[in-house]
Amino acid sequence: MLRPRPVRVLISLAGVVAVTFAGYRLIPVNATTVGFAYLLLILVIASAWGFLEAAMSSILATLLFNFFFLPPIGTFTIADPQNWVALSSFLATSLIASRLSAVARARASEAIEGQKDLERLYTFSRAILLTDKSAPIAQQLIEKLSEIFNLEGVVLYERHTGKTYSVGPVRSEELEQKLQSAASSDARSVETFSPYLIVGVSRGSEPASSMAVRGSTMPQSVLQGVANLVAIGLERARAGDLAREAEAARQSEQLRTTLIDAMAHEFKTPLTLIKAATTSLLANPDVPAESRKEQLTIADEEAEHLRELIDDAIEMARLDTTRIEIHPEIANLKDTLQDVLASMQTEIDEHPVKIVVEPSLPATAFDKRLIKLAVGQLLDNALKYTQANTPVEMSAQVQDGIQIVEVTDHGPGIPPDEQSRIFERFYRSPSVKNQIPGSGLGLSITHGIVRAHKGELTLSSRPGRTTFRITMPVLREEVA
Repeated sequence: MLRPRPVRVLISLAGVVAVTFAGYRLIPVNATTVGFAYLLLILVIASAWGFLEAAMSSILATLLFNFFFLPPIGTFTIADPQNWVALSSFLATSLIASRLSAVARARASEAIEGQKDLERLYTFSRAILLTDKSAPIAQQLIEKLSEIFNLEGVVLYERHTGKTYSVGPVRSEELEQKLQSAASSDARSVETFSPYLIVGVSRGSEPASSMAVRGSTMPQSVLQGVANLVAIGLERARAGDLAREAEAARQSEQLRTTLIDAMAHEFKTPLTLIKAATTSLLANPDVPAESRKEQLTIADEEAEHLRELIDDAIEMARLDTTRIEIHPEIANLKDTLQDVLASMQTEIDEHPVKIVVEPSLPATAFDKRLIKLAVGQLLDNALKYTQANTPVEMSAQVQDGIQIVEVTDHGPGIPPDEQSRIFERFYRSPSVKNQIPGSGLGLSITHGIVRAHKGELTLSSRPGRTTFRITMPVLREEVA
């Protein structure tokens, strides 16, 4: 603990008096020994507290040395001229030694503070790398800066967004005007606006932002270094935003292309059947009523199938780009699985699909349309990756307030190193992406639908058996 300067001066003078008393009364010694004792004490005082304390101690020591140890004893008169030389040399030596010791102490203190500043700068540079998306990057930067450098307040103004971020005392309009002016200026010098220090933050040679710190004792060079690190952090955040925008644009374009390809493929079958029915009716207007009704029924069913495909395509696009909202209704999982099976008769082809449900499966609340879409994606995935005549099973049950739906196939399985990525958007296994058509969206959308129901979609796979399992809590009936 550093004592106040008046206390330090008094302690220093008391130390000189103590040396004098010891040399004059307790252990009588000659003048040379006392002189060296005084000099040693003054050097200790200078190295511990500074020049002022040591200088005052030197003056007192000179006076006491003269009074008690140089003849005539008990007066300030010096009889021998040589003692004048000795006394003057003692005073000069003690003052010079005090000064040198104080300078060395100051330089050592500066070196320690410089090392601490470097450590703080390093810590701050590491903190920049640990920022995340939980809050604006600029706000995280000034919070870390305030914490690491123990500042009373920090204000950061971003020129390209016009936003101001702050930590600590409430900022004033005048301070914000100063920050805006500093952010528009090419000068990088530190400006004082009591109690703040204002420094510009540039991106290369281009002014980008400005920053004000309060309660800072750091040198201007360190403040400039902090400003450079803040600039790096802001530029890193901006580069990340641009990369995310570019990735979003790329995925949006990929989604558009995928949906167009999928629509062209899926719409072909119902359109072909509708066209065949209407062409037959137009070419043979006199066909029997029973045959006419049969062909119109086919056209009507395929038109309904086509409408469902369009709805699903629109739903896939919407689910992939916005937050999924569910609209629960009271329904039965068994009926839902049968509806999925009926709507995919064309895709099922030669695959035997079996539905396994409890006889007394209760009705529960869930978004029937979205769950149909999710289960349909799982069934479509199972059908595509298994050979003809290979069975596929769908099951549903309700246990302890949890709705469980499983889709199991007996195909080759999913390699362990790919299972962690299987629900990523657009991800497809490298071993099959060029052999089996698909978009890489189905499982990702299914995962999103299940999560919107506060549930979980899990995978268990080994060669010969793969099971996708949906678990959802039973919603309260009043929710539906």
